[in-house]
Amino acid sequence: MNVSWFKLVFWVGLCLLAGFIGSFFGPGEWYLSLRKSSLTPPNIVFPIVWNILFVLMGIAAWRISEKQQKIISFALTLFLIQLIFNILWSYLFFGMRRPDLALVEILVLWIFILSATIVFYKIDKMAGTLLMPYLVWVGFACYLNYSIYSLN
Repeated sequence: MNVSWFKLVFWVGLCLLAGFIGSFFGPGEWYLSLRKSSLTPPNIVFPIVWNILFVLMGIAAWRISEKQQKIISFALTLFLIQLIFNILWSYLFFGMRRPDLALVEILVLWIFILSATIVFYKIDKMAGTLLMPYLVWVGFACYLNYSIYSLN
């Protein structure tokens, strides 16, 4: 396996690992008992969408890691920070059952995703484009988080 394929597997694997860690704090009975927005998708949608997003995120990070610019370390640092915030949201929302804290955290997460998307786009338009569905989905998740917070 050449270095480029190894990097691709590394970045996609890292993103999927983040999703796996986040899944330790799954919905459960508490989540099922909450009042939710009428726009909340069926539960089966979430793992499908997230797995697709994690793969796209990994491909985007891989494309950036292949560049030979000084800014890539900054770009990948932003990416790793948002990945940590992604895991933290699951812990706050599902693990601690604190939609209030999770709401503040997801807004910070969204800002880091936006920042990473902009920086990625400046380095590699395709990499930035690959992060856009994630940015939109987390924006929607902000709304869902807010609706749960306000309805409960």
